[in-house]
Amino acid sequence: MKILVTGTAGFIGFHVAKELAARGDEITGLDNINDYYDINLKFGRLENAGIRRDKIIYNQPVRSSTQANYTFIKINLEDKDNLLKLFEQEKFDALCHLAAQPGVRYSLENPFAYIDSNIVGFINILEVSRLHRIKNLVYASSSSVYGLNEEMPFSVRHNVDHPISLYAATKKSMELMAHSYSYLYGIPTTGIRFFTVYGPWGRPDMAIFRFVKNILEDTPIDVYNLGRMKRDFTFIDDIAAGVIKIIDNPAKANDNWQGKNPDPSTSKAPYNIYNIGSNRPVGLVDFIKTIEDITGKKAKKNLLPMQPGDVQSTWADCSELERDFGYRPGTPLKEGVKAFVDWYKAFYNKK
Repeated sequence: MKILVTGTAGFIGFHVAKELAARGDEITGLDNINDYYDINLKFGRLENAGIRRDKIIYNQPVRSSTQANYTFIKINLEDKDNLLKLFEQEKFDALCHLAAQPGVRYSLENPFAYIDSNIVGFINILEVSRLHRIKNLVYASSSSVYGLNEEMPFSVRHNVDHPISLYAATKKSMELMAHSYSYLYGIPTTGIRFFTVYGPWGRPDMAIFRFVKNILEDTPIDVYNLGRMKRDFTFIDDIAAGVIKIIDNPAKANDNWQGKNPDPSTSKAPYNIYNIGSNRPVGLVDFIKTIEDITGKKAKKNLLPMQPGDVQSTWADCSELERDFGYRPGTPLKEGVKAFVDWYKAFYNKK
């Protein structure tokens, strides 16, 4: 297949694009390489995929030096004209849209970045998908959409009308926008609600990155809600495998869907929503203890109250993904944390 993957200088997009290229698909990666966090990490991911930093020029494709079927192009999602030209030239079969402005807390500081990237950027993705009749559009949503919902585990059939951050609101908006395009134009769209993804090449604003960095440097870590939190930590390799299964299987209309009793995860249009998580929530204190065991160092904890926009617990019900694709994430927490610690030490030259 000829596949466009957006966000390939980012964490999940980098891993998904590499896996797709490794199995033989023709991949174009797209990213704007913004400075939300250290761009050297973003360039490091691209260089790992064979994309030379000094060759990257806006709107000019760069061929990987290690994977002949992988090309990268730097474009802003808001740049509708150049996006349209790219689609006209390449005629993609499928689109995996993982580019976004991430981060719950940052949405309190810079809300307009979320509107530009997650809303304006996504309507451009939908429009080029419509104009070029994309056979499958897969896009990143988030477990943050569950907001004030306290029914566990979180199910794609639960109500998600009460987000508690602008980030979550933009992700919910993307799901609604995708449904309207699926219904009006027959574009198969699938939204993936990711649950606390971690692993090598992860983002600096994520808990495991901050915890490992500070523990290795004997610096206190910030532990919110006094540590009384749980997260459905999911290793990146398991995430990539699930995303690829969805890319290979476009959404289909649910012939049994009923407007009088609507299933929010499917539709009479070719539209699906899936959770991807481990289905094994871990307490934050236990997660920190796992990092301590692997690094051999004790964390100094700065206990703080809950932050605005945060939720106390997440827990993914992935039964639909298991039913449809036989998906079961299998990486044990200790194995995944060790993989991250080993990568971090190597990348940042830490002992």
